[in-house]
Amino acid sequence: MITGSDWDFDRLEDGTHKIAGEVQLRAYGRFLEDYASQLQGIQEALEDCMGDSWDMSVDPIALQFAPHEQCTLLQLIDTDNKVLNKVLTVFTTLCAEVRSLQSEAKLKYYETLMFYGEGDNSSIQDGAAQVMMGSLLPHLQELGCFIKRCEEVAIQIVQQLAAVYSSPRESSQVMNAVDIHFQDVFDHLGDLLLILVTLDEILGNHGPIQDHWIIYKRTVVSVHHDPEKFGVKRERLATFEKILTDLETNLLTGKIFQKAVEQPFDNKQGQVSKNSALADEFFLYLKNSVNDLDTKASERLDSNYLLSWVKLSALYVLNFQLFGTADKKLFKQLWDLHKKIPVVTLIGNVLWVPENFLLAHLPVIAKTMDKKAQQTLVTSRSNYLHQKSLNLVRDSQTYCLQTFSWMIQMENSLKQESTQLKLDDLIERCKLFLQGVQFACTISHLLKTVTNLHVSLAKPMTKTAVIALCKMIELLKGIQHMYHRHFMAVSESVNHVIQHLSYRALSIIATAKKGLVQDKRYSEKHLDILSSLVLAEKALHGPGTKERHLVLRLALCTANQMRTFREDELVQLSTLLRKLNVICDIQEKLADACDCSFLYWHRVVLPIYLSHVYESKSDVQNILYMFCALRDCVVAMERVRQDSVRSILKESFEKEVTRYLHEQVIQPLCHETETNLRLHVHSHLQLDDRNPFRVGIEDNSPILRLRPLRFFDKYIHIKGHVEHYLEETFYNLTTVALHDWKTYGEMRTLARYKFGLETVEDHLPSQTLEQGLDVLEIMRNIHIFVSKYLYNLNNQIFIEQSSNNKHLNTINIRHVANSIRTHGTGIMNTTVNFTYQFLRKKFFIFSQFMYDEHIKSRLIKDLRFFRENKAQLEQKYSYERADKFNKGIRKLGVTADGQSFLDQFRMLISHIGNAMGYVRMIRSGGLHCCSNAICFIPDLEDIVCFEELCAEEGLSITCQEAARRLDQVISNLTRNFAEGTEYFKLLVDVFAPVFRDPKNMHLRNFYMIVPPLTINFVEHSITCKEKMSKKNKMGAAFTDDGFAMGIAYILKLLDQYTEFDSLHWFQSVRDKYNKDKLALTKQKSVASRDDEKLQQTMTLTARRLDMYLQASSGEFDLLYYSLSSARIFFQKDKTVPEVNPNAE
Repeated sequence: MITGSDWDFDRLEDGTHKIAGEVQLRAYGRFLEDYASQLQGIQEALEDCMGDSWDMSVDPIALQFAPHEQCTLLQLIDTDNKVLNKVLTVFTTLCAEVRSLQSEAKLKYYETLMFYGEGDNSSIQDGAAQVMMGSLLPHLQELGCFIKRCEEVAIQIVQQLAAVYSSPRESSQVMNAVDIHFQDVFDHLGDLLLILVTLDEILGNHGPIQDHWIIYKRTVVSVHHDPEKFGVKRERLATFEKILTDLETNLLTGKIFQKAVEQPFDNKQGQVSKNSALADEFFLYLKNSVNDLDTKASERLDSNYLLSWVKLSALYVLNFQLFGTADKKLFKQLWDLHKKIPVVTLIGNVLWVPENFLLAHLPVIAKTMDKKAQQTLVTSRSNYLHQKSLNLVRDSQTYCLQTFSWMIQMENSLKQESTQLKLDDLIERCKLFLQGVQFACTISHLLKTVTNLHVSLAKPMTKTAVIALCKMIELLKGIQHMYHRHFMAVSESVNHVIQHLSYRALSIIATAKKGLVQDKRYSEKHLDILSSLVLAEKALHGPGTKERHLVLRLALCTANQMRTFREDELVQLSTLLRKLNVICDIQEKLADACDCSFLYWHRVVLPIYLSHVYESKSDVQNILYMFCALRDCVVAMERVRQDSVRSILKESFEKEVTRYLHEQVIQPLCHETETNLRLHVHSHLQLDDRNPFRVGIEDNSPILRLRPLRFFDKYIHIKGHVEHYLEETFYNLTTVALHDWKTYGEMRTLARYKFGLETVEDHLPSQTLEQGLDVLEIMRNIHIFVSKYLYNLNNQIFIEQSSNNKHLNTINIRHVANSIRTHGTGIMNTTVNFTYQFLRKKFFIFSQFMYDEHIKSRLIKDLRFFRENKAQLEQKYSYERADKFNKGIRKLGVTADGQSFLDQFRMLISHIGNAMGYVRMIRSGGLHCCSNAICFIPDLEDIVCFEELCAEEGLSITCQEAARRLDQVISNLTRNFAEGTEYFKLLVDVFAPVFRDPKNMHLRNFYMIVPPLTINFVEHSITCKEKMSKKNKMGAAFTDDGFAMGIAYILKLLDQYTEFDSLHWFQSVRDKYNKDKLALTKQKSVASRDDEKLQQTMTLTARRLDMYLQASSGEFDLLYYSLSSARIFFQKDKTVPEVNPNAE
């Protein structure tokens, strides 16, 4: 074990070790300073805007440097003078109790009463008033007890003062208080009365509380008539009614203050009203305070000095109630103060009007006041408001200059290290700290007075006045931000400043004490003064707590007799104590001065302010300060004690402010940004003059660079809102007009480079122009689609037959694949089902046509002719016979547009074929979509099971479930890609039994009508193609493979491929055209070469016939190829494909 001697070292080395330690400490300090500066530089480099979203209420770490007293008052007030100890202990305790009551009223009752009935009342139903008042009743009962406590404390203060200022002849005199002036005790008595005045003003002017109370009482009366119905005992109801009566009498009649000052203050020791010494002291205090307020009212417009008028008026009323005397000169001084202070804001939007208060509580004096004097006050108040409103812009600019100058001085002063400060620097910092609080108090007074007066007098406020007021709100929060930003430097300096001020105060006290000690005369007064000075020194030697400052001021009250201090010393000491009071409690003083919770009652100015911010585009970052001011309203709402009311308040306030921001800033910014991008993209068009030198330029980048605004428990990111708006707009408009995708792509790129807006890509299917008609749209209107579009078999594409536009719409496999990708593969089966329903209707018409006697008889006749003359016709159906059928049908009649029945039958078959072509395209599109999706699978032959792999690795159940779903998706894709669905086979199988049923024998001769149909189709096709080269292209077409598809499908349904092939129809057509060409050649040779005119005529005729023959022959060949291709789709037939007649 190591003993103490083992750690001994040479004592000569003590100095060396100390020096080395100091060197290391200094090096470590320099390292920390360098590291802190580097971190600050990194933070500044990362910041992308001038302002920052700060909120002191959510700081992760906060330093409260206001000291808290650990000693009791008995320990603080401990001198050898026992009588003095008792007196000061009593008054200090009473003053501390008044402060406690002030804090309780502010935290528990003011906001609870003021915010009652606020919030979103649009959804209030019957009975809501009773429920709201019922929830307020417990708090009203507590308030009644609180007021009772205030009355008791007021009695105690008055009685203790009466005991101190008792006559020397009385045996109960505690001490000789002839020259002692307890001003602080009277001040605290005024603070106590101020609480009661404030409660009176809140409850007396609160409409919802008064209205709901009346409704609630009526409800209770209705319950009283039949208490059993409501499950209430009559005895308890009587007690409850008595409680309600007491609450109404004590709280809601507006006489809280009046009852407090009219209560009996006498005790067993004597009557207070007959204490002339107390009356003289009371009057002296009022006189001195009014004079002081009159001289300094225009200089120091902080809340304490303004509320002093209310306190003095309340004390004047109390003085009148106690002693029955009312000094008219003093009253006139109070009355004339309205010229400098027209009204006083007690809290929020609650105003104290001087003449109303004085005339209501001093009826004796009210009788002597004429109405003209009262009217003068009202006129004076209106003139004051008018003058202030006119000067608001100028005052705002003045305060801006003063505040900015102060901020610069603060920045320069706080840059110095606290360890290198000199005395002048310390004095300068003290001055700046006090100056900032004073600026905040002055601006706050102007804001509250002007806004509340406008509401009270129902005077409208101009837009310039609103902007100026909002500018001052920003200044208030800027001042608070300055202290908050330099919080550590301020907290370090405050202790030094307190020490310096305490030292100066101690020096003055020590001088007075020295002079007192040198005075050889001894008396009880000397002893009291000396003990008071010792107690004051003791209070100053400790930390600057509120309790010590209270003891200090009371001790100086007892010490300042027999001219202990010279006049200049007294003034200097008073100034030092005032500075100490502010510096020691600077955080609380600053928070009260910069509190903007009154803005809740004047939030109607927000739209004007936000609109101005957006339109001016200047100092946009100051909107952060406005939202910090709005945050003070939330802090006030948090003090509401009713949970339901508090939640409604906060929700309603959040919605309202957010709506204002969206309407005045975000929505106009979104629209203007979109317009700017559109004009930039379309700058090649003839637009309005956009020269920035002539029409100016709208720069929205400052608003877009704003950091997120914190409001309640969320952040409002203006840039994010604009990005979302552009994303939504670009996506929606691109889906509506896909051909504009490039335009919106350019706008998206411009938004990124011009405004720094990062928008998400649309990711529309395949990023293609060729979205075409949607599969769902075609499916719902398939009867229109097959009639308006023409099918091309080889390219597998549908082309619009005619259009009013300069282009024709097309639909191909990619379009269908994109639609399937959008809606899912399940739409394919639905589409085929719709097609089946459509084919059922068409086949019904088909059957009716074939059943017609004219058609049926002609077909039987042609079939008999072909069978009887098969040998002579060389097993080939005669072209002339088919042509005769085609022309003969026209004799049966034509439609209004010149179409025969066979033309309509051909169109019916084309529609059926188009429907089949659409089904084919659906299947191809599905395969195309599957192939695009399955391309990410490496090997279709070797697909791993992800669920098993996850289970082997021991992953969570959630991961295994996700893997199982992935396996299902891959399996589904693989199966769809490998197998597909034979939709043609399904449609053949469903209709074939019906077509081949013996009941439908009239369909068995269909193959005989195919030759006339082909001739009709070829003639129609030639006519359509000829129109392609004409100016009027109505009815022009270059493809219509739906006819071939329909013929192939119906022949398959009737199982007539063999019968149709037995006609050798296309070979017969080829032979016919060969004969025509040969006849044309012979005709050319027979014509006389001598007859030139005949020769020319024959040449022209031959050329025209040759062109027609070539066109007809080509169309028949094309039809043959299309029909052969279409037959391939209906596999598993027993027929042998017909040999191409062109093959040699």
